[in-house]
Amino acid sequence: MSLSVRVIPCLDVADGRVVKGVNFLNLRDAGDPIELAAKYYTDGADELTFLDVHATVDNRSTMYDLVTACAEQVFIPLTVGGGIREVDHVAKLLGAGADKISVGSAGIANPQLLSNIANRFGNQVLVISLDLKRSEKTESGFVVTSHGGREETSLDAIAWIKQTIELGAGELLVNSIDADGTRAGFDTDMLQAVRGIADIPIIASGGAGKAADFPAAAAAGANAILAASIFHEGSVSIGEAKAELKLAGYETR
Repeated sequence: MSLSVRVIPCLDVADGRVVKGVNFLNLRDAGDPIELAAKYYTDGADELTFLDVHATVDNRSTMYDLVTACAEQVFIPLTVGGGIREVDHVAKLLGAGADKISVGSAGIANPQLLSNIANRFGNQVLVISLDLKRSEKTESGFVVTSHGGREETSLDAIAWIKQTIELGAGELLVNSIDADGTRAGFDTDMLQAVRGIADIPIIASGGAGKAADFPAAAAAGANAILAASIFHEGSVSIGEAKAELKLAGYETR
């Protein structure tokens, strides 16, 4: 596993525009996805993640076009997620220019989908999107949610993560629903719990508020760190996040 910590801007896309909210609610316009992607590429982003927050059929066709347009001018890995329920969706997105596919709710409903994707395209393509919440109902203290955090499942987060790794996960996108959009920092306890059982790369998500939050996530076990609002609004730049990581002794690309 690389010692270099990746910095990944996330673009939540609805109807061809980037949107952002708090805890996935009260979405507001945050700009044009291609313009933002090009800016982040220039600013030194290591990868980009696009999430289709509506995941309708119409929006999916928009996403194919968006991924193609982005791949033509941004030469870093692109991960796309949201509404991916069939292996054919993965094939179309990879054909459009995506490098990796993020699967969340559909994998919970149909775990076989995860192994089908990994077997057909390789583990490196499959990113498991994990929207996790703190919960006293589970042994680990964390529960898996679905549908963008709106529905709580009965799955213990750690048990589910172990299962996804067995099914062929290549990477884990660990998002704290409690911290999402709050800018209060990443849930480092959650990241440590996942790192304790996972030998594949972890992407930390949910809670970035300042550059100092990035090395804290890396110290908790994250190989990559994802953020949205702070990059979109310019309160923290990719360069500042990487500088803070370097100051704390982490390599960046």
